[in-house]
Amino acid sequence: MATKAAPANAPLPVSITDVREAAARIMGSVVRTPTLVSRTLSELTGATVYLKFENLQFTAAYKERGALNTLLQLDEDARSRGVIAASAGNHAQGLAYHATRLGIPSTIVMPLNTPTIKVTQTESHGANVILHGETFDEAYAHSRKLEAEKGFTFVHPFDDARIIAGQGTAALEMIEDVPEIDTLVIPIGGGGLISGSAVVAKSEGRAIEVVGVEAELYPSMYNRIHGTDMPCAGDTLAEGIAVKEPGGITSKMVEAIVDDIILVSERRLEEAVSLLLQIEKTVVEGAGAAGLAALLAEPGRFRGKTVGTILCGGNIDTRLLANVLLRDLARSGRLARLRIRLQDRPGALFNVARIFHEQGVNIIEVYHQRVFTTLPAKGLITDIECETRDRDHLDRLMTALRRAQYEVSQVELA
Repeated sequence: MATKAAPANAPLPVSITDVREAAARIMGSVVRTPTLVSRTLSELTGATVYLKFENLQFTAAYKERGALNTLLQLDEDARSRGVIAASAGNHAQGLAYHATRLGIPSTIVMPLNTPTIKVTQTESHGANVILHGETFDEAYAHSRKLEAEKGFTFVHPFDDARIIAGQGTAALEMIEDVPEIDTLVIPIGGGGLISGSAVVAKSEGRAIEVVGVEAELYPSMYNRIHGTDMPCAGDTLAEGIAVKEPGGITSKMVEAIVDDIILVSERRLEEAVSLLLQIEKTVVEGAGAAGLAALLAEPGRFRGKTVGTILCGGNIDTRLLANVLLRDLARSGRLARLRIRLQDRPGALFNVARIFHEQGVNIIEVYHQRVFTTLPAKGLITDIECETRDRDHLDRLMTALRRAQYEVSQVELA
């Protein structure tokens, strides 16, 4: 695929000068996060993979960059009246944190079903949080109503040139640190991060390919660019990029200077989150792992290239993270639930457990089922959760059970 160049005759709403000015403006107030090569992920994908650790920002997300760049350009009257936003995620925290630091009152409108931890985190950064509506759209409408009534300045999470320029500073730092990067793989939600990143990639005649990544459940930018009508709905691990309607400004920029958009499955997103924790020892939310998910989904597309991707956020619920890790263990064969048919007689479970012992497999939980089964009254189903070294070890256990004349099957994940 030919790499798009910046349009020569129709200037974009954001220029490389805007991004550089934003970088100078926010310098010292946001973390210049490291860009590091991952040897293991490079071996795994066939590309040379560089990671930009934006999950190390104070609020654990890149959103601080655009929010701060916008706040610093407000006049004194706007600062005194305060800012408002509708957000249930990283934009809320980034805006609240820097607004409080600058002495600017901030109000964040969140849907009623926003997790308590996100509400308390945003309040801890000094914002006045208002819970309104069952959906983001209702919260957004209420925030615009309050903007008009109270004279607040609305700070959009992505569809604003100041926001886009601020988000582009992450890519600017990455290219400065690793000039040999020839491909950027960037998550897409509303499009602010990829728009700013693409401006950097296409500046000064660079031939850097820019590939966007969306969750399969929310292909909103893909639909906008390709004229498709795939549904945008469902529970995605990458809720940070689960946007039903991309921005008007960002859509035009993506169409002009982004080379391709890849859609990734929930399974790839889970795998990417798990790998980043295991290999890089870093906690990343689903949206932050989307770039790696694309590399895992289409390794042939990136093989031999020098790829930079932004780990754009690290705000993931700990219970959700635990589920992701356990599911990854199950898919790799290191954690399994085996369903075994037994006769209901003394010693039956002991004989099965002895085979687990002989194969060096650790039993975690045992579940007996005598009533809710179609087996005869003297039969029972036993589910045994166990821990093995790898898939081959699990296969050897199941072979040993079948040789001992047990009917055994693995309870698979959906």
